[in-house]
Amino acid sequence: MRRIIPPGWLLISLTLMTGLHFYLPVARIIEVPWTYLGAALIVIGVVVSATGAGTFRRAGTPVKPFERSTALVTHGIYRFTRNPMYLGLLLVLIGSAIAFGTLSPWFPIPLFFLIVRTQFIRGEEEFLEGIFGADYVTYKKRVRRWI
Repeated sequence: MRRIIPPGWLLISLTLMTGLHFYLPVARIIEVPWTYLGAALIVIGVVVSATGAGTFRRAGTPVKPFERSTALVTHGIYRFTRNPMYLGLLLVLIGSAIAFGTLSPWFPIPLFFLIVRTQFIRGEEEFLEGIFGADYVTYKKRVRRWI
């Protein structure tokens, strides 16, 4: 599963959500104009994810999962969440589900969450603890995984 990086899982999830919305909409659960809130969440998700990636780039550490980290990034958005890039992708999916307004687009979201948590975050946390030791453990105690 690690062959596909999280943005790939985002695209797979969005494709599934779109297909489910148009071919198996189940029930409309959010009406217009409330569906427009989804667009706001999508924008927030993109900004959160991009901010996390930009902070990594400025620190000179790789953005791609499981590449050897060269810096423990604990400033900026990383003061509030250890995983802003993943949080941003999840917000994009939730915003998309709200924008669609039907029940079925929500179904891929828990699967995306599970894949990211089990296939990426857990391994990355072990990886970072091995590289940065006590500094990373202290950071984990201070900052929550999501928000």
